[in-house]
Amino acid sequence: MTVDSTRAKTAGAQPVVLFDFDGVLFKGDAFTALMRHHCARAWWRVALASPLLLVTLPFLWLRRTRSGAVRFIVRLALLGFTLSRYRTLAQDFGRTLARDARHFSRQGLAALNAHRHAGARVIVVSGCEETLARTILDELGLGQIELVASRLAEGRFGVRVAARNVGVEKAHQLGRRGVRPPWDVAYSDSLTDLPILAAARSAFLVNPNRQMLARVSPRLKGRLSIVEWQ
Repeated sequence: MTVDSTRAKTAGAQPVVLFDFDGVLFKGDAFTALMRHHCARAWWRVALASPLLLVTLPFLWLRRTRSGAVRFIVRLALLGFTLSRYRTLAQDFGRTLARDARHFSRQGLAALNAHRHAGARVIVVSGCEETLARTILDELGLGQIELVASRLAEGRFGVRVAARNVGVEKAHQLGRRGVRPPWDVAYSDSLTDLPILAAARSAFLVNPNRQMLARVSPRLKGRLSIVEWQ
């Protein structure tokens, strides 16, 4: 099915296939797992920041304030970190995750490799942080797969979020790399990726619930396929 979708392209053009990472290839949220791991090891950071975290958490549930809340929490968790120190943390944790096949969707990785072997330009477009996602892909033997992800940078008091690659920002980041809609195929499990799915000739929704289907189906109609991946 996925290979056939790859072949349904404009004659002579290399098809472009987009994959979300969290919830599609990786089971869960890899960066959240990293932050939990980090805070469990540095429990004193949580203790010192807990009053601020309690104030911030409600803003994670509101769409308009979620981005700011995420940025604030990351700054608290990585206070005093250099970018080099963070990258070492992310690489070590990413290698550990990649060693356990239970963290990944076998069907998702198979679909990615099917498109790749069929000659498509496969790009992982993720809200996950770049160093962490890149390390995981490399450890899985997918070092040649392009990655567009969120980025961190050094700030005055530590590492901060420089670019959060979610929602319409994914399309903007793709455009800066010369990848413009319509793309041939897109896979996602998230409503925030509706702009990416809507710009695809063939859109694959991974493990959707009824609410998600109700929101997405009217926009995608005959271009939408549902896949149930474990």
